[in-house]
Amino acid sequence: MTDFTATKAMFDLPEGVIYLDGNSLGPLPRAARDRVGAMMQDEWGQMLITGWNKAGWMAKPKALGDRIGRLIGAEPGHVVMGDTLSIKVYQAVASALELNPGRKVVLSDNGNFPTDLYMASGLLKSLGPDYELRVVDPEAVEDAITDEIAVLMITEVDYRTGRKHDMKALTDKAHAHGVMTVWDLAHSAGALSVDLAGCGADFAVGCTYKYLNGGPGAPAFIYVAPRHAEHVRPALSGWLGHEAPFAFDLDYRPGHGIDRMRVGTPPVIQLTALEAAMDIWDMADMASVRAKSIELCDLFIAEVEAQCPQLELASPRDPAFRGSQVSFKFDEGYAAMQALIDRGVIGDFRAPDIMRFGFTPLYIDEGDVRAAAEIVTDVMTNALWDRPEYMVRHAVT
Repeated sequence: MTDFTATKAMFDLPEGVIYLDGNSLGPLPRAARDRVGAMMQDEWGQMLITGWNKAGWMAKPKALGDRIGRLIGAEPGHVVMGDTLSIKVYQAVASALELNPGRKVVLSDNGNFPTDLYMASGLLKSLGPDYELRVVDPEAVEDAITDEIAVLMITEVDYRTGRKHDMKALTDKAHAHGVMTVWDLAHSAGALSVDLAGCGADFAVGCTYKYLNGGPGAPAFIYVAPRHAEHVRPALSGWLGHEAPFAFDLDYRPGHGIDRMRVGTPPVIQLTALEAAMDIWDMADMASVRAKSIELCDLFIAEVEAQCPQLELASPRDPAFRGSQVSFKFDEGYAAMQALIDRGVIGDFRAPDIMRFGFTPLYIDEGDVRAAAEIVTDVMTNALWDRPEYMVRHAVT
């Protein structure tokens, strides 16, 4: 069992703030400041370029990949860190397409995060006019899986509503029709139990700055199933994916296994911050995290719905079909969220009318949930959102 009182004490949370936006950017682990400072002073500062060997910088992407792999049900040695989530989506979809020659349709849904759709669309346009990105409603995905599809590209948890796809069922259906699968775990990793190996997923990608608390711009990860790892061709043939990067050959030879999915130089400072976050995750088991997050989400829904008839639940009511967030619809949702932030409850807004609240048991407890619901009730009951300054849209919503 996870000691959530202990994990909460390990985060630097501002006084007077109830932080319900860890589904967008996780808070700062207290140890990260000292860890990054020591890395910069003792390793970068004193070792200079010898830090790649002496401090083991080059090994961090796989070492941290394995620590994240434990949380997502991946086989050891089959997750690696680096680059951004958009890059990893491109890599995974391109490699999956090449493993399924003769088919030219990528299937996704309109609940997918837009960057996944953008990256897939750009890739397919580069491949030629015969390739197609087919986008359907989330509820229609299963029926849309046919022998025509090359790749199923799905974000397991909808970033707006928290709606959760059934990874096992969709992967089984995809494989029955000869379809490769790419799962985006941006809103799953650290939020709920994931079993990539058990579900038979082909590829998975995800970011580390949300539930995993790696910090703004923290690197992404990619998973490749063992059955593909030694023969998948990386579409982005970066020098660190080469079999012998420091041989400086002019011809590319892919590295062994997951190493071939490395592209550019590892972001060592960000990886060091992520290490501090993973020390907290090493104290947690996903079963208890998931059980507690369901309790917190259900409590918030009950408290808010009892007092705020203006808000319409946009998330699935059944927690089996919901991630670790709760979303409500409200026509003036942006202004209402600004009013909440002004009063110390930080969530976020997603167009056109979604107010999002994320619940991470590592640092959110029942007292936080009840206090947040009271502030939501005050803002909604007294229309405290109806002020001109709350209507002004910021660059980041």
